Amino acid sequence: MESGRHIFQISGIKNCDKKKLLIKGIYKLHGKYIGGSVYKHTSTHLIIPQVLSSEKFLAACAAGKWVVTPNYVLDSVKNGSWLAEGPYEVAIFTSSSAAFYPVRQWRENVSKGRITGAFQGWRVLLMVQEPTRRAMFKRLLKAGRAEVYNCPPPTYTSITHVMAKPVTENSNSHNAPCYPVSHIVQHLFGSNHKDMNFNIAGDELVKKKTSFHDENFSDLEAELKSFVVKKEERPRLRFLEFLGYNDPDRPPSQAIVTDLSNVSSMIECGLFSEALDSIRSDAFPGLLPPATHLISLLEYAQQGNATAIFLRSFHDVMVNLLLINPPWFAPSSVKKYYVQLLQCPRCKNGLWPFLETAIRYCLSSSVTCHPLPGPSLPTLVQFHSDILAFCLKLFQGELYSVSSRDFALLQPTWVPSTPTSGSLLYGTFWTVWERSTLLSRAVKQLTQLIVQAATAAFAEREEKQKMYLADTLLRLLSVLVEFWCQQHFRLNQCLVEKGLKDLSEHFAVISQDLSPAVLAELVACVHSPRLRLVMADAIFRNICCRNDFTIGDEPLSLKKMVRSYLLALGTLARSPSGAHSKTRSTSHSCTSPGTSRTQNLLVNETSPEKENTPRGLYRVNAAGETLLHRACKRNQVETVLQILALPGTDVNVKDHAGWTPLHEACNHGSTECVRALLRHRPTPILNGQVGGVSPLHDTLLNGHTDIAKMLLEHAGSVLLQQTDGDGQAPLDLVSAPGQREELLRSAQVGDSTQRNKETEVLNLPLLEAGSCLLGHLVVSYQLERGLPGLVQPNDKPHSLVYKLVRALETHSLQKVTMDWTDQRAVRLVEDVETLLELSQGKHQEQVSVVVKECKGENTAFLMKILESLRSSGDALVADL
Repeated sequence: MESGRHIFQISGIKNCDKKKLLIKGIYKLHGKYIGGSVYKHTSTHLIIPQVLSSEKFLAACAAGKWVVTPNYVLDSVKNGSWLAEGPYEVAIFTSSSAAFYPVRQWRENVSKGRITGAFQGWRVLLMVQEPTRRAMFKRLLKAGRAEVYNCPPPTYTSITHVMAKPVTENSNSHNAPCYPVSHIVQHLFGSNHKDMNFNIAGDELVKKKTSFHDENFSDLEAELKSFVVKKEERPRLRFLEFLGYNDPDRPPSQAIVTDLSNVSSMIECGLFSEALDSIRSDAFPGLLPPATHLISLLEYAQQGNATAIFLRSFHDVMVNLLLINPPWFAPSSVKKYYVQLLQCPRCKNGLWPFLETAIRYCLSSSVTCHPLPGPSLPTLVQFHSDILAFCLKLFQGELYSVSSRDFALLQPTWVPSTPTSGSLLYGTFWTVWERSTLLSRAVKQLTQLIVQAATAAFAEREEKQKMYLADTLLRLLSVLVEFWCQQHFRLNQCLVEKGLKDLSEHFAVISQDLSPAVLAELVACVHSPRLRLVMADAIFRNICCRNDFTIGDEPLSLKKMVRSYLLALGTLARSPSGAHSKTRSTSHSCTSPGTSRTQNLLVNETSPEKENTPRGLYRVNAAGETLLHRACKRNQVETVLQILALPGTDVNVKDHAGWTPLHEACNHGSTECVRALLRHRPTPILNGQVGGVSPLHDTLLNGHTDIAKMLLEHAGSVLLQQTDGDGQAPLDLVSAPGQREELLRSAQVGDSTQRNKETEVLNLPLLEAGSCLLGHLVVSYQLERGLPGLVQPNDKPHSLVYKLVRALETHSLQKVTMDWTDQRAVRLVEDVETLLELSQGKHQEQVSVVVKECKGENTAFLMKILESLRSSGDALVADL
């Protein structure tokens, strides 16, 4: 329907905010809204939360207009254009739980031109005394194209109906049947009007309460919103080792820089070890050694001449300094002290370049802020690793300082809150202009270094140092993500969601050259549960997309994981080995659905594939035939194999008439080309039809029995069930009994092959990686979104879950969430509904046989997680 045909009225929505939201959405999509309390014939759509006995609803029904729920507008706004109205058409749920659509029959009859309205042909003598109600019934009857007359009617008119309130002897005196006004509802809804339980004969047009509308769920939405917000804003990372730093006997104002003149002399004389021992002996809470002394010792350590004992001692001094003089509960002068100290002694560019240099040195990279002793010395690699661990401890302490108010042990009243303006984390990873985005320049560089560390770690697993480095960097990323989220959540929740999404998708893209197994291990090392959730989601979707299974980008929910992600595992299991190694250019098609087939086939001019590209690959003739079509027609199997070997080749490309290369090969008897097409992964579509002609029909019509047997041996007897445009099955095209028997035997071979394929895992590493990621996804989702399987009986969320279960026991999901505007609350109800459906045995078909019967450790564990979810649903139902 065109946007100009979207003219709305609203009925039954009393909440002003919800009504404003709907009106705003209507105008955003260039629709029109008509206000007022009475029905207007110019409207095309009526929005109601549920069936009402209101004038607008009854009149819209009689006129054959669309009557939809508020979600039609809300979902259309998300889509960016008007959606189809059918799924949003208002329904009635009867006591037998059956659904019927009271408006549909009249709307379809009017739209098809069978009638002009529900009351077409009626000539009504309306005998209602009260003026307001008489006017209402007149509008209602005229909406259904009835002609309405006053009493007495004109002499030239033959009355068909007399409608009176009340019915009297006078109303029965006319030469026409007399009906009460309730006959309007009976005519509109037939026998179903009893289930609707309307009462329009009283003083007001009121709908009695029935089983499908006896609760107001707005309070439940408010409770869910409050629960979600509290769940989101809680601190995730808790470092209990920092709790002892709250020492009330040591006021932070005692932290001063002490005078160590003798240490300066030792450093000038080159007595670095002695200077370090002197600083260690003078360490005391509240006293800070001069930063210049430690900077000199740090520069000496970086030159590569220090002994392993000195490097270890220097690290111990730094750790002890942090323990007795933590900056997170100290004055700003102490923070400035650490900022001055923790930077490259020569370059002095700040803490992040210092950290980056330490990371790159551990990775044996020559890209450092200034040349360091190389090749990487084992003692210096350990020293830089210790520096990273020290800075991680420093950042963990600062995160603790901003989240300690939520700990079980309360922060002492004398401890000031940490101002974000002097934050070490902010100053390290975000400039002043970047603080509104999580994915800053420094954060991007950190994620790139994590990928490099993971690549090195899993390439040479015996190098424990590199394994430790990847884990340390992931811990660092978790800390800074939690810090940024806690700083912004109360101000802008949408900003936090966007920041996490941007970071996770960025990581999924830059890490897609790593094997799925490595990515799964990386996700397992992420310590922040909310970061682990979004990273597992983004990486899983990216892997699926690169293996020809596209998953929508709608918000994550248990429903989405059960209905889409489990289905994707079957595709991963059936992906050929090495499928995860597709080039980035082909994987981009999952994020750019509008990319054309020709663009996917393009090969970079400098790539090695260009040398093997056959001439005329990108030339399409007047019939729309590609080179693959033409090669299949001519049985040029070498050319076909060349084309199929190119990344991004669409084996099901169609010409202008709709024919695929397989159609052409079957039609022209190109046996070897058919064989090559069937061996390709993904395999071509065998049951596609053009004008009723499938590849098997095409083969038999042209007498190519050998190709027909090949098709049947590949796909089985399912191909024999197809009929063409004349209703003929493939075997109807074969007259010789011997040929029919041969084809049936080939179909039996194909059926047997298909049964074996259903339980055959072609890519166990990819399936295991996908199962591992999905397992992390489900568990992290339970932790983050508060699903019922992990709450205790006495917890408030538990009682909230049971409120949802009780609501869903007597009402549909659509009914419960009809007027809700908070989509997070809606998703929580969907999650509970999904648990209940799992307990009923639904969605079992989403898990393919090959996944169920896989003996892989990760896949078997995922099946146990799913069984646990089903048990949670059983427990919810059993405890009611």
